Amino acid sequence: MATLFFSYSHKDEALRDQLETQLAMLKRQGVIETWHDRRIVVGEELDHTIGVHVETDDVILLLVSPDFLASDYCYEIEMTRAMERHRTGETVVIPVILRACDWQHAPFGQLMATPVDGRPVTQWPDRDQAFLEVARSVRVAVQKLGKTEANKPSITRSFPSSATTPSPAKSGGVPRSSNLALAKRFSDREKDQFLHEAFEYIASFFENSLAELEARNPGVEGSFRRVDANRFFGTAYRDGKAVTRCTVFMGGMFGRGINFLHGETTDSNGCNESVTVDADDQSCFLRPMMSYERQSEPKLTFEGAAEHFWETFIRQIQSR
Repeated sequence: MATLFFSYSHKDEALRDQLETQLAMLKRQGVIETWHDRRIVVGEELDHTIGVHVETDDVILLLVSPDFLASDYCYEIEMTRAMERHRTGETVVIPVILRACDWQHAPFGQLMATPVDGRPVTQWPDRDQAFLEVARSVRVAVQKLGKTEANKPSITRSFPSSATTPSPAKSGGVPRSSNLALAKRFSDREKDQFLHEAFEYIASFFENSLAELEARNPGVEGSFRRVDANRFFGTAYRDGKAVTRCTVFMGGMFGRGINFLHGETTDSNGCNESVTVDADDQSCFLRPMMSYERQSEPKLTFEGAAEHFWETFIRQIQSR
């Protein structure tokens, strides 16, 4: 079994929780044992306990984001020491790119990052798929280490004499489980705000995509028109002839959702596709109403929903 340490900014805690959930099968199989600073018990010295894991764990995940790079503790202490151990072969450092940032110029910028091609997790259409890619990278890394349940049935750490873990009796801590996470609850207000932010993202996505479609394709023109706060039209012309039109709007007969309809209309009583806000125990996401090719129960990000609508729109001109 390999020991795995999360180095992350607390501002990315929700994303860390989602990643740890995706690593559940690796933990059930006895492939990895995970640790992060939220598991420090009462009375333990924070810096010392984190330092023990940075010095001894087999795999160190750098959960990279603007806040991670801005954190002196994450960057100067945890990451710096992790990279020193990585260079000597004592540990494996895996950069996990959570959010877009200038990570390529960091000391770990030359390492193979995950998800695929270092695309930030938050920019994937389906966040579960992004974290699955991370889990697969962890599995491969541990297999290369040869740390399996079969050849290492128990974890025995050799701590430096100056870095012994304080006992509960001396530290004032008490034995307890690390399985303390509770499901998060999202209010209707939070879901409404998420929906409005999603609509604004989709509108911006269509406006920019139509402009780029025109720039890249001679004879093609794109038109974006915002009707009101809850509706916009998109049209693509080829040689002056409208080839595909769409309306994207919030609300209507399908309730609280964002709807896509071929053609331009102010009617809100029909749609060709719709996404609604749903939530699991960690985050809100968008769920498509109709068919979705990638998987049966996707959890779409803003980009995922926008790309889903765009594919339906662009298909009309790509097929002609």
